[in-house]
Amino acid sequence: MQKGLTQIFYGNGKGKTTAALGTALRACGSGFKVHLVQFMKNGASSLEEQIPGEIISLNKLDNFSYKRFGTGDWLLKDGDKTKHINKAEEAFQYLQGSLNGNYDMIIADEILYAVQLGLIPEKEIIGLIKNKPREKELILTGSHKPFPDIFELADLVTEVKKIKHPYDKGILARKGIEY
Repeated sequence: MQKGLTQIFYGNGKGKTTAALGTALRACGSGFKVHLVQFMKNGASSLEEQIPGEIISLNKLDNFSYKRFGTGDWLLKDGDKTKHINKAEEAFQYLQGSLNGNYDMIIADEILYAVQLGLIPEKEIIGLIKNKPREKELILTGSHKPFPDIFELADLVTEVKKIKHPYDKGILARKGIEY
């Protein structure tokens, strides 16, 4: 692979993780080793629902792996953030180690939400991008909020914009479609 780039998928629309995992599927199909690190992803109500269909499918490929981090509950605006900060820091340290692993592509899913919610300082992401190994492809997802200093360092920034969403009509996430 040529020089690894940094890609970002952010915005208020549905499909940021889906775009990153589509890129992962393409990379796996080309023989690249892909590792997914998911921030804040252990909040579903049952263990079966915690692993979405796309992860189950990708995990059947020998050159795909993943690790999920989260507290098991949702971060509330006015709640104590301590356990969420600790899990985000644990995930970030793991991510940094993964960049030195035997992977061609590393996806940091929802990491930008961790920044938006104050769980990881923005400067840590800037350092991550600046110091990543030159040959590794890095994909960051999450956040409704733009981060100009982070975006300046990225090679690709895609905003996923919501025009309309079924949730606005009371339609909840559907297995096999949204997860």
